[in-house]
Amino acid sequence: MIQSRSLQLRPHRVAADQLGVFRWGRLGDRVVLTNDAGEWQLLSAADFATFLAGELGPEHPAFEALRSRGFLRQDLDAEDLARKLRRKRRYLGAGPHLIVLITTLRCNQSCAYCHASRTDMHRTDTDMSLETAKLAVDHAMRSPSPYLCFEYQGGEPTVNMEVIKFCVEYSREKNRHEKKTLDHSVVTNMTYMTEENARWLVDNGVLVCTSLDGPPEVHDHNRAWSGKGAAAFETVTRWMDWFNQAYIDKGLDPALWHVDALMTTTRRSMENGKAIVDLYVQRGIRNVHLRPLNPFGFATKTWRAIGYSMEEWLAFYEEMLDYIIELNLQGVQIMEGTAATFLKKLLTPDDPNFVDIRSPVGSGTGQICYGFDGSIFPSDEGRMVHGMGDPIFRLGHLRDTSFEEATRHPTVRAIATASLLDALPQCESCWNAPFCGVRPLHNYMMSGDLFGQRPLTPKCKQHMSMVSMLLERLANDTDGRVEAIFRRWTMDRPRSPDANA
Repeated sequence: MIQSRSLQLRPHRVAADQLGVFRWGRLGDRVVLTNDAGEWQLLSAADFATFLAGELGPEHPAFEALRSRGFLRQDLDAEDLARKLRRKRRYLGAGPHLIVLITTLRCNQSCAYCHASRTDMHRTDTDMSLETAKLAVDHAMRSPSPYLCFEYQGGEPTVNMEVIKFCVEYSREKNRHEKKTLDHSVVTNMTYMTEENARWLVDNGVLVCTSLDGPPEVHDHNRAWSGKGAAAFETVTRWMDWFNQAYIDKGLDPALWHVDALMTTTRRSMENGKAIVDLYVQRGIRNVHLRPLNPFGFATKTWRAIGYSMEEWLAFYEEMLDYIIELNLQGVQIMEGTAATFLKKLLTPDDPNFVDIRSPVGSGTGQICYGFDGSIFPSDEGRMVHGMGDPIFRLGHLRDTSFEEATRHPTVRAIATASLLDALPQCESCWNAPFCGVRPLHNYMMSGDLFGQRPLTPKCKQHMSMVSMLLERLANDTDGRVEAIFRRWTMDRPRSPDANA
């Protein structure tokens, strides 16, 4: 039995010979039990004491769940738990699947929280060359992962559309021999989009993701742009409509083929939370990511104006989560993206392999990033730190660093060590360990230390609080309606591979 220090109980005895292996902690007036296989169970404090004493019998409503989930020694199926754990952790050893390419640092916007080390539009020296792009694709295709997603970022990546076209076409030609499953995605602010480029992206099955921070008064405040007299919000939404109609005209399922949108929370966002969610609903966007700010780039300089504490963000998040749940109870289908990631861990036998919330974190092992100049980084965050003048996360260069050398680099090993929850003090005994993930690069930016001081790190507070919120709402769900909503959030439908060219 692994014990959590967060719960101070004094059971009169512990029948260790009757108990399975588990972690536990307090969740409001309840106790939560979890194990490495991702199983969990909530008990009242009194029932937990009875359980520890070995006095919770078959007549108890929770007995069968405790037995089948491996919390009791009786009929414990160690092989079944091992099978569940293997399935949860099957991403281990698979190799990087998220391939980030920085096509340029040039950008026509100046967002208050920008962390991409952007440069002005005349800086063509920050464009990735075709030679570098070819080296990047060749390098990435060395990954043992059977699935690769090439994600084009910037700056504004479509400024260097030639490189995007080349990478898509070259990787697909190369894949005739590699036989991997490939996706391509461009993360664009939409304000540099042209109909020619948009048509090419649709015809070639390249997924499109943009930023939509909310109504005009929020979006245009967060994402400043001076372009031909048009407001950024107006331009972004017009292009979103264009793409979504183009997918329909192409005969593609709009539930699967549509422009995805991300929002970043600033202080202005917190004042307009429900308006942001309402906008997403109005526009038929079924997934809103209520993302907190990252301590990178411009955000470090403008924090006093746009920033907030993690406690403030969590209060905002909880209010918005309940609002989103209420909308669903009224028949509106919209989900919160990070909650959906945690719910897949809680309610399904699989881990979604979201590279930022896993153990170890995916930096260098689940993703890899190629800078415009051919520099190699374990993640886009590592590239951002480099852009701020600190080269600590640079793994080498495409000219002289093989894929194997990059992914086995001492820095990648250090990041993995600093994010392996089973080996981290406090994390190894935390009830949330099966569902959590720490961010060493985030810790480094906050404190200069990859490991950070848990549980004081913002990401620890964020992840613990979010999972607690979800479990509390499941525990208080007397009629099963909330669980039905949450289970719907865990469902994924694959796109047709034929549509990806």
